[in-house]
Amino acid sequence: MPPRAEAAASLEPPAAPLPGRRQGHDIEHLRSLMQQTPVSLTGNLIGILLVLLIYHALSPPRLVGAWGAASLLGWALRLLHYLRYRRRPDVDVDTLLQWRRSWRALVFWHALLWGLAAWLFWGAGTPFHDVALIFIVYSYCIVSVHMLSSQPRDFAAFIGLVLLPLIARVASDDSHPWHWQLAAMLAVIFGLTAMMGRSYGSALAQSIALRARTEELAARLRQEMAATESARRAAEAANRAKTQFFAAASHDLRQPLHAMGLFAEALRQRVRDPEVAALVNSINESVDALEGLFGELLDITRIETGGVEVQPLPLRMRELFGRLRLHFEPVAFEKGLMLTFRGEAHVAHADPVLLERILRNLVSNAIRYTDEGGVLVSCRPWQGRLRLQVWDSGIGIAPASLARIFDEFYQVNSTRVLQPHQRKGLGLGLAIVKRLADLMSTPLDVRSRVGHGTVFTLVLPLGRAVRDGVTGALRSAAPLGLTLQGRFIVVVEDEPAVRAGLVVVLQAWGAQVQAFDSVAMLEAWLAGSPPVRPDLALVDYRLPEERNGIEVLQRLRAHWPNPGGRRLPAIIVTGSSLGGHEDEALTHDFHLLIKPVLPNKLRAMIAFKLAQR
Repeated sequence: MPPRAEAAASLEPPAAPLPGRRQGHDIEHLRSLMQQTPVSLTGNLIGILLVLLIYHALSPPRLVGAWGAASLLGWALRLLHYLRYRRRPDVDVDTLLQWRRSWRALVFWHALLWGLAAWLFWGAGTPFHDVALIFIVYSYCIVSVHMLSSQPRDFAAFIGLVLLPLIARVASDDSHPWHWQLAAMLAVIFGLTAMMGRSYGSALAQSIALRARTEELAARLRQEMAATESARRAAEAANRAKTQFFAAASHDLRQPLHAMGLFAEALRQRVRDPEVAALVNSINESVDALEGLFGELLDITRIETGGVEVQPLPLRMRELFGRLRLHFEPVAFEKGLMLTFRGEAHVAHADPVLLERILRNLVSNAIRYTDEGGVLVSCRPWQGRLRLQVWDSGIGIAPASLARIFDEFYQVNSTRVLQPHQRKGLGLGLAIVKRLADLMSTPLDVRSRVGHGTVFTLVLPLGRAVRDGVTGALRSAAPLGLTLQGRFIVVVEDEPAVRAGLVVVLQAWGAQVQAFDSVAMLEAWLAGSPPVRPDLALVDYRLPEERNGIEVLQRLRAHWPNPGGRRLPAIIVTGSSLGGHEDEALTHDFHLLIKPVLPNKLRAMIAFKLAQR
C-alpha cells in the first residue's frame, strides 16, 4: 500500500469500512513499493558491499561470508520479486496480495540481517569502523521512514529489528569506557526515529487526506459541471425547439390573420354602411395588434436564445429611411401625422437588420402615442460619429417611468386616457430595442416631457460610402388612392383562404388577377404562352413540394425578359419573421412583407412597386 493511500485510510473510522477498500489499499501499496524497489535495492546493495569491504579482514571470514551470502540472497530474491511484477503488472488481486506478503517477509529478513550485522561486527575493528557501522545501519533506518512510516506496525517492527540489537551490543561492550552513554544515545536516536516516523506518517496522512478530499471535491465538481453542461445543452436544445415551434406556430397563425384582413378589406369595398366600415377598421386594428405581439414574442425569444448575430456593414441612411417611409407612411397618413426623415445622405457602420428593427419599434411607438404634429427621424454628425434620433410630439413619458421603460412587460401608466390602439402590446417593444442596442454596443438614450413628446437617441459609428446596389434609392410611396385599373397581377399562394382574399381585394382595387396555388400550376400556365405580360408578381415565399417564391420569380422573368433591363416588379409575402431573406431580396430584386399584411400596407407597397417600374 502506498504511504499516502495508507495514511488516508488510517483516518477513516474502522467501524464501517467500505467493502474491498482495505484490499484496494493493499494493492495500491504494493504497486507503490514496487515503483520504489530499484532505488531501495541500489541503496541496500551499497550498504552490503560496504560492510563486506570493511569487515572482510576484521572478522572471521566464515562469519562475514555467511552474513554476506544471506544478505545477497535476500537482495536477489527482492530483485526477482520486482522483475516478476514488471513482467506481470496486471495480475489478479489474490496474486498481488500474495506478492505483498512475500515482499514484507523479505524486508523483515533484511532488517533482521542488519540487526545481526550490528551484533556480529561491533568492536571488530577500530572506533572508526564502529562509527561507520552505526552510520550504515542508521542510514538504512532513515530510508525506511519514507517507505514504511504510513504503516506504524511494520515501521516499528523494522527499526526494532535493526536498532535494538545494535543498542544491546553497544551496552554489553565492557571494553568501551563510554558504552552505557553511547547505548543511551542510540536509544534516544531510536526513540527520535520512531517519533520522526510517526510525525512523518501523521503529516503524510493529513496531506493525503486533504488530497483525497480535494480529488473527491474535484470529481464532484466535474460531475456537477458535466451535469450543468448537459443541462445547458438540453436548455439550448429546448430553446431552439421552442423558437422553431413558435416560429412554425406563428407562421400557421399568421395565415388566417392575413386572410382575415384581406376579407375585411374586401367587405369594406363592397359595403358602404358606416357601421360595417367601423367593424372592418376594428378587425384590421386587431390583426395589426396580433402581428405586433407575434413579432415581439419571437424577437425576445431569439435574443434570449442567442439566435441574433451582429453583422455590421456600411449602411446608407437613404435606403434604411426609404424602407421605414414605405412601411410607416400609410399609418402616419391615416392618423393625419407628418412623418419626416432628415440626414439621408449619411452612411453608418451598423447591422442593417438589427438597426432597422430598432427603428421600426421606435417609429411605431412614436406614431402610436402621437395624435397631433408628427414624427421626425433624423441622422446627423456628432463628435466624429452619427447621432440617430426619433422625435415625436406625443403624450410624453413621466420622469418616474423613464427608468423602467426598457424593462420587459412594463407599460407606462399615463395620466391621460389612452386609445385602444395605444394600449395594445405586451410591453416588449422597448425591451427589444434596448437588447438589440446592447448587442450592437450602441449607446441608447431617451428624453421626454409629458405633453410635449419624446426623443430616443442612438449613437452609431461612421461608415464608408458604398456604390449604389441593386436596390437603389427608394422613393416615396404612391398615394393610397391610386387605382389599379388596367393592371395585371399574378398571384401564387398555396393557402386557399389567403389566395381567395388576395383575389377579391385586388379585383376590388381594379386589377386583373391570375392566381395559382403552386409552381407547377404556374409553369403549366406559362407553357400555354399567355399573351399579356404581368405588371406585378405577388408571391408567397413557402410553396408546396419544397418550392419557394424565388423560383416563381425566376420562371416569370425568364418567360418575359425586359428589354429595358429592368426586372418584373415582385413582392414576396412570408409568414416567417425569423429573417434571413434580406440577402435574397437584394439578390433577386423583390420586396418582402411579413404576414399578416394589412390591406393599406399591401396597397402602399403595390403602388410603390408599380411606380418604380
